[in-house]
Amino acid sequence: MIAVVRHSAVLAGRSLAKPSRTAGPIMNGAVTPVLFMVLFLYLFGRPVAGSTAEYLQYLLPGALVMAAGLAGTVATGTAINLDLKAGITDRFRSLPIGRAAPLLGAVLADVLRYVGAVAIVFGVGAALGFRVHGSALAALGAVGLAILFGFCLSWVTVWLGVVVRNPDAVLAIGFVAFVPLQLGSSMATPTDTLPGWLRAWAEINPVSHVMNACRALLNGTPDTSTGPALLWSAGLFLVFCPLAVRAYSRQE
Repeated sequence: MIAVVRHSAVLAGRSLAKPSRTAGPIMNGAVTPVLFMVLFLYLFGRPVAGSTAEYLQYLLPGALVMAAGLAGTVATGTAINLDLKAGITDRFRSLPIGRAAPLLGAVLADVLRYVGAVAIVFGVGAALGFRVHGSALAALGAVGLAILFGFCLSWVTVWLGVVVRNPDAVLAIGFVAFVPLQLGSSMATPTDTLPGWLRAWAEINPVSHVMNACRALLNGTPDTSTGPALLWSAGLFLVFCPLAVRAYSRQE
């Protein structure tokens, strides 16, 4: 197990070196959530909350969750798919490393990107006037929960990257799947203000649970969503991590 972690860390370094030549993962992971946050703040701040200052306290936790996995995670599945097509994974199989190491390495690299993206969201949010009203420990808990969810959600796109034959198809499927998760949630407005059909989806959407939990932790309000958020995270990991590793092991 220790060897697998060590090998995964080495391969994570390889994954982190790629964005130095391609700005896509950085743009998707950090810039997109900031753009959503700023645009939503000034488009909907007064209509939804009465003021941009109050709305920012509601909106930033949603952008935090978006930065910690939702915005850039499809790039991971695409990168794995490209490695499979280029034959790079055949070289990995010839090495004395665990079969899961290349996949885990890619996801660990994602986690480090999420940390950077979260820091950018907090920095921009602080410049706009966001303030943490919960304890420092609660704020760290919100960041940890968002990144944990991003880590678990990444395994969905890893699985897609392995089983789908074309990188363009990975992007297309990821877009169709993740847009309803991001926007059909409590990110921009409380779910009780949504139309009935959309409210029904938003209230069972795991992203809403994570956003609501982070919102409660950062704003120091009562929290009833952390438990469901952790259960969703565990479920995603326990289902899609074994599926991804099994599908990867069966690749010729």
